[in-house]
Amino acid sequence: MRDTFQNLAIRAILAAALAVPYRYRIPMMGWIVSRIVAPLAGWDKRVRANLAHVLPDLPETEVKRLMRAVPDNAGRTLIELYSGEEFKNRVKNTPLTGPGLAALQQARAENRPTVLVTGHFGNYDAPRAALVHQGYPLAGLYREMKNRKFNDHYVRALGDIAGPVFPATRKGLAAYVGHLKKGNSIGILIDVYASEGGQLTYFGQPAPTALSAAELAIKYNAVVIPIYGVRQPDGLSFEMVVDTPIPLSDPEGITQALNDSLERMVRKNMEQWFWIHRRWKPQQQARLAARKVSRAAPPRQPDRTPPAE
Repeated sequence: MRDTFQNLAIRAILAAALAVPYRYRIPMMGWIVSRIVAPLAGWDKRVRANLAHVLPDLPETEVKRLMRAVPDNAGRTLIELYSGEEFKNRVKNTPLTGPGLAALQQARAENRPTVLVTGHFGNYDAPRAALVHQGYPLAGLYREMKNRKFNDHYVRALGDIAGPVFPATRKGLAAYVGHLKKGNSIGILIDVYASEGGQLTYFGQPAPTALSAAELAIKYNAVVIPIYGVRQPDGLSFEMVVDTPIPLSDPEGITQALNDSLERMVRKNMEQWFWIHRRWKPQQQARLAARKVSRAAPPRQPDRTPPAE
């Protein structure tokens, strides 16, 4: 019942927003999420906590600005995703720019597998829409949501923007990897906490990160390129930035370079990264570290000292 009510509430908000013309719909949804949803959902506290963890010297005025600006971008991204053809038509012809563009074009010409990596930044579906329209066969991967009712229409929205998209299930992953092996491109979001991932850093703090993107690239000799859809000052358009390719080395080295690329981009556009994320989970990391130390410690020997007379 809870899933049903949550889904109905979200669908009602989305339906109301979609009835508004596109140029007004996007900022309206940003305002709703920033001013109403974020305070009620506790996102303000999470943004503040994440900033305090990695940027403790950030001025209070900037912290307060980001507490409003970050959920505003999140709200805009959500309704853009559900705007289907309108969103796709707005971004599909956006030129690709950046130092990695030549490598991307060469990989396509040579039919070489390509791993495109981004994060929850700007609108991460904007590059996907542009790339597919401009002739780059890019496959996406998504994690199924716990709320099945919401998941169904969310997945349809992803497919409406560009395809193919595969679920992160055994069958879906097989199809996803098969797409790459044929010399196509796959897209991966890297900025998610992964307890079993590499012990890497992000914004100077430990941030366990999945190594799967790098491992796939090494296995199939793929080109690894970071890519970003950077929201522009008008709040509606994007710059598609193809960053410098990451040389193939070991999984940890490749993935750390990807983290560093994303961090550089975020530092230039702080309000566009999803600071609502539980990216670092320092308390959980501390518990896991303590558990590992406990397991590695030799067992305590019984005290065989004879009792005093």
